[in-house]
Amino acid sequence: MPVIRRLPIDTHPENTAFLLRRGNGYSAEQFQALRKIRVTGTGCEILATLALVDDEAIIGAGEIGLGEQAFRRLGLPEGAEVAIAQARPPASLELVRRKIEGETLGEAEIAAIVADIAGHLYSPMEIAAFLVACAGFMSTPETLALTKAMVEVGNHLHWDSPLVVDKHCIGGIPGNRTSMIVVPIVAAHGLICPKTSSRAITSPCGTADVMEVLAEVDLGEDKLADVVARESAVLAWGGRVNLSPADDVLISVERPLRLDTFEQMVASIISKKVAAGSTHLVIDIPVGPTAKVRSQDDAVRLRKLFEYVARHMGLVTTIVFSDGSQPVGRGVGPVLEARDVMAVLRNEPDAPADLRDHALMLAGHVLDFDPAIEGGSGYARAAELLASGAALAKMEALISAQGRNPVKPVPGKHHYDVVAPASGRIAAIDCERIARIARSAGAPLDKGAGIDLLHKVGAPVRQGEALFRIHANSQTGLGFACELAAEASGYTIA
Repeated sequence: MPVIRRLPIDTHPENTAFLLRRGNGYSAEQFQALRKIRVTGTGCEILATLALVDDEAIIGAGEIGLGEQAFRRLGLPEGAEVAIAQARPPASLELVRRKIEGETLGEAEIAAIVADIAGHLYSPMEIAAFLVACAGFMSTPETLALTKAMVEVGNHLHWDSPLVVDKHCIGGIPGNRTSMIVVPIVAAHGLICPKTSSRAITSPCGTADVMEVLAEVDLGEDKLADVVARESAVLAWGGRVNLSPADDVLISVERPLRLDTFEQMVASIISKKVAAGSTHLVIDIPVGPTAKVRSQDDAVRLRKLFEYVARHMGLVTTIVFSDGSQPVGRGVGPVLEARDVMAVLRNEPDAPADLRDHALMLAGHVLDFDPAIEGGSGYARAAELLASGAALAKMEALISAQGRNPVKPVPGKHHYDVVAPASGRIAAIDCERIARIARSAGAPLDKGAGIDLLHKVGAPVRQGEALFRIHANSQTGLGFACELAAEASGYTIA
């Protein structure tokens, strides 16, 4: 029996095992058959994609190397003996084939697929086949079944309160970092708001990326619960507490394919909110020509799907349509967005007014869930908490409780101004293009990379005047972003 050797190779999201091509008692034909192998130890097992190694400096005879993901998921120490065998395809793959052929699957059938995906029994290619089949057609009952299954296979957080609130935006609008303003406002009022957020995959940053500029976000379940107990809220990365893990696997495949159907979106959002213990949720749906939702008809269809699934999952929702015609705030990228958030919380006179107003509107809807507040007065209460400094004090308390980042956030040291090609008035800003340029500069991994928007829609500009400034901490990242901006800046000047 081979023994485990941990290899410092990141094969996210797949489990990958490494075996020496010769000297392990297998023939070449058997190796070809063992495209995927089952690795079994005492009380645990994983399925892993097999990679063959010809260099004994990497892996030796009698050893099986495991990449970082496979080693962590197997849970055994280095040197432990394991058995390996050819892995049979999961039985639920036959259900995926039926979905590809256009069949509607039942709740138990979708649950079987999701359980195997969460158990890392599917390859990315097999996951992609399931996602594409669902993108072709997915009924409303199937969407509900997918949501239920994703909740069941993950961890569940529980809070000692009948009212646990949250807010979520469907994304797609650069700079729309309202959660980091809404959460401290709501917590300062006294409502419980355990906000777990994702990191960016294809966008310039997610809420977790921005909060990480200010504080620790990689919190275990005990630490997260302790912060909520002390401060009524948290702003943490959701991946650590294993909420709806099947969704994390699906996202890792669907985002590179740029698959973002309404059905997958609803199942993803609702499953994570239910798993996080939320009872009441405000959902922000920005609508605009370059947003995820581009027409009022689509917005209404998405709202109805959210309402149907949330109702059956026991989640009370308020759904808000907002302006998605241009980026929100001035900064796009972790450091720049953190700067805007803190400017709003500090009531600085030059803080982005659109970010402040949007956050207050959403915070008002969340506070309206409180039965102690007179109907419709949530906005006034949110404005009061922001103006008084109570929201800022709560944010500072959250930062301290989670663990303050000792590194002072500063924009990237390299920068370049993209200028107006002609005089006129800014007629439109392409959200998708601005996000791509910011990401090319290095955001979110380079925390200081991103874009400072110097003008917004409606502003007059002169030829040669700077429209926005690209920041990066590397000349390479700055060069990539400048090339993309030269092709098309995302600004339309009338």
